[in-house]
Amino acid sequence: MTHAIHFELLDPIKVPIIKKLYKAHYPGTKVKKDENIVVAMQDKQTIGVVRFRRVEEHQLMTGMLVIPSQREKGIAHCLLKYCAERLLDEKVFCFAYRHLEPFYAQHSFVTISSEQLPNSLKQKFIRYSESGKDLVPMQYQAQIR
Repeated sequence: MTHAIHFELLDPIKVPIIKKLYKAHYPGTKVKKDENIVVAMQDKQTIGVVRFRRVEEHQLMTGMLVIPSQREKGIAHCLLKYCAERLLDEKVFCFAYRHLEPFYAQHSFVTISSEQLPNSLKQKFIRYSESGKDLVPMQYQAQIR
């Protein structure tokens, strides 16, 4: 029997739960209480998460995670659809791993050059890239309805 998945903006009081989830599945991630965190829940368990970190007047979407036992079920797609309806605008950027660029492109993120990033995000991108991560800067482009 499949149980419904629902999505919600995480109450900041629950950040310690998310920190444990990242520690188990995405070590090295630094979750902050001032981030907007969207979670995918099933049977009162967190099965997916994505965070939005404010950087000056922009937001960096970061830390997309679906727990391994729930991958390949469309949860990440649903998380981004939920975010598109509530949080995403042209001020949202992400640094996608190169192999995930097509995934984010399906959700209206457009590949940009690092020179097109706002300066504060450009510095972060350079730092992350220099640490050996194969990242692609992307920016959300709202769809005309």
